[in-house]
Amino acid sequence: MKVAFATQDGIRVNAHFGWAKTIAIYEVDQTEVRHWKTVEFSGELEEDGNEDKLEPKLAAIKDCSILYVAAIGASGAARVVAQKIHPVKAKDLEPIREILEKLQEVLRGTPPPWLRKALLKGKERTWDFEEEKE
Repeated sequence: MKVAFATQDGIRVNAHFGWAKTIAIYEVDQTEVRHWKTVEFSGELEEDGNEDKLEPKLAAIKDCSILYVAAIGASGAARVVAQKIHPVKAKDLEPIREILEKLQEVLRGTPPPWLRKALLKGKERTWDFEEEKE
């Protein structure tokens, strides 16, 4: 699954989604973490009420299942959730590497329902019912 991080330095989750200059995206599963890409943004990122600044960010994270941020506004959160991406507010200046390690640990165990749902993003839903025998 792909996981996005709003960051100003590429090391920690330290950016508000709307104001982030960088979004780092990783692919993560139970055994491997791989940097997928980093997307840079410019312009008037700190302007409140400018919804246009969110469009390039939403496009950049469209394939992601989870978005970690330092903060996110109500409008931004609603638009992220509408794309079936789970926004998570990280602890103060939490390192991206530590979050990825914790995420892998949870994936190796029994992920909570929200994470199981995030893992299904982009996959066809299947039902595993045993046929009733008469």
